[in-house]
Amino acid sequence: MPEDLLYLSRRDVESLGLVMTDIIAALEAMFREKAAGRVEMPPKPGIHPAPDAFLHAMPAFIPALRAAGMKWVSGFPDNPKRGLPYISGLIILNDVETGFPLAVMDCTWITAMRTGAATAVAAKRLARRDSKTAGILGCGAQGRSNLEALLAVLPVEKVTAYDTDPKVLRTFVREAVEKWGLEAAGASSPREAVEGRDLVVTAGPILKIPHATIQAGWLKEGAFASLVDYDSYWTREALREADKFCTDDIAQLEYVKSLGYFKDIPPVYADLGELVSGRKPGRETSTERTIACNLGLALDDMATALLVYQKALEKGVGTRLPL
Repeated sequence: MPEDLLYLSRRDVESLGLVMTDIIAALEAMFREKAAGRVEMPPKPGIHPAPDAFLHAMPAFIPALRAAGMKWVSGFPDNPKRGLPYISGLIILNDVETGFPLAVMDCTWITAMRTGAATAVAAKRLARRDSKTAGILGCGAQGRSNLEALLAVLPVEKVTAYDTDPKVLRTFVREAVEKWGLEAAGASSPREAVEGRDLVVTAGPILKIPHATIQAGWLKEGAFASLVDYDSYWTREALREADKFCTDDIAQLEYVKSLGYFKDIPPVYADLGELVSGRKPGRETSTERTIACNLGLALDDMATALLVYQKALEKGVGTRLPL
């Protein structure tokens, strides 16, 4: 019987130096397994202690990667006003032979990075290969990780960003310039961050009743958009301009719709497994508007948590706790 498990704090996880390209590759391997029907992931049940807040249980198993476990994650939109991150929680990684927990780790960094990686997986199939300009709406952890992921797969040179918090916006723009060497500027309105951009990411809080700011005609022909915050930012008319509307998991999308989200979205063209495996083509013309609305899968978390665990063992990072 195992005597202990490895505990990895948020600082531990962030100190490991795991790079975005490795996470993207892990997610692509996972989506190929998903397309072949060789994974297990029930829809995530949740509770909702406050308006637009959630606590979700997210179990998943990827046999080919020998990755199994569950994420217990919360999203509370008022947290930034308290100086706290919107997303918090823990991931438990289990031994696939015995079921015993191998590790418990903070999920904040993992959630941000795997969400960005999923956007990159979609962008590789749905965005124009010459996409050089990006608009990021919502400049917190998700906005930053999505920009990092896009930079890993596309030749982005310029980013225009929008956030309701001027301090967060200034920090994002400064980081885009100093860390990534981009031409970066803050936008005075959401429209300024969307119009004319090759790539658009909306990464605000997830809302059951969308504020629906982005209007039809703002997303240019040939652009790709990633909806990290469900359809919170988009009007029905803007979404229906998409020539291809995709998601990471259709069954989960239908489940989330049953809870009252996604009241009026276009028909789903494909999920990421179908795109990654080549079962359906991604972008086919330079003028198509394409949208990926990825919900965030427990499979993403397990694929990434396994990388984190392996890197922690390699570097001797973490604290052993008795079972």
